[in-house]
Amino acid sequence: MWANPDWRGSLYPPHGGRGDWLADYARVFSAVEGNTTFYSGAPQANTVATWARLAPEGFRFCFKLPQYLTHERRLIDINAELEGFFAALSPLSDRLGPIMIQLPRSFGGDELPALATLLERWPTEIPCAVEVRHSEFFHKGTAESDLNRLLITHGVNRVMLDVRPLFSTLAGNHPGMVQAQAEKPKRPLHVISTGDFPLVRFIGHLDNAVNSDYFGAWVNRLSLWIKQGKTPFLFVHTPDNRQAPELARRLYERVAATVALPPLEPFAGERQNQLL
Repeated sequence: MWANPDWRGSLYPPHGGRGDWLADYARVFSAVEGNTTFYSGAPQANTVATWARLAPEGFRFCFKLPQYLTHERRLIDINAELEGFFAALSPLSDRLGPIMIQLPRSFGGDELPALATLLERWPTEIPCAVEVRHSEFFHKGTAESDLNRLLITHGVNRVMLDVRPLFSTLAGNHPGMVQAQAEKPKRPLHVISTGDFPLVRFIGHLDNAVNSDYFGAWVNRLSLWIKQGKTPFLFVHTPDNRQAPELARRLYERVAATVALPPLEPFAGERQNQLL
């Protein structure tokens, strides 16, 4: 999400209150990956109302389906809970980007019928993206073919998790690298657009030279999708996420140099520091 105190002094003013963070974030970036709903479920009505008030019209929230639906219930008999989840987010209906269905690593090809049932009843007005982590979805075999065919049929986007920068070196003694390499699934990158909203999660390294090398091919692919009329979403992480806004800005500028994208606004913290 946007509530990261480590971004004080860069993306956020050094002494600003938390209540301004979403507005400051949305002044620069046009979308956010919402992890809160994955762990905590549907947000409270007053919280959603505040988000709706602070986020500008063109901003997009890309929330994750709660893990109790994906990991505990494994998408089985979740109709009532799903309706409640979407109802809670309804004040943001015009500002919802792809809602992510992040499936557990144990969710394999034999459970695709449950995903198919969910996608058949998914609201057509809400974009959807699916992130799989089971190894058989990365072997270009029957399971992956069935998955891609299912997503294409419903116009659902397959989340592309690019962990190559993160795993390009040993973690060493940096605790953020150690934790990130332990938590992120080490899966091959399969670049495919199965819907109109390609969604890339780029997990960066502490070394910006490594990030630059691995992002090179993404510049051309993202530019191509934009020229094709698609709306790609790029979310950027770093091992401890302290430098994520700066990395996102650098990567955005590389894409903007190839297609007509508006420049990003200066970071609030940097702007304030220049005035001091």
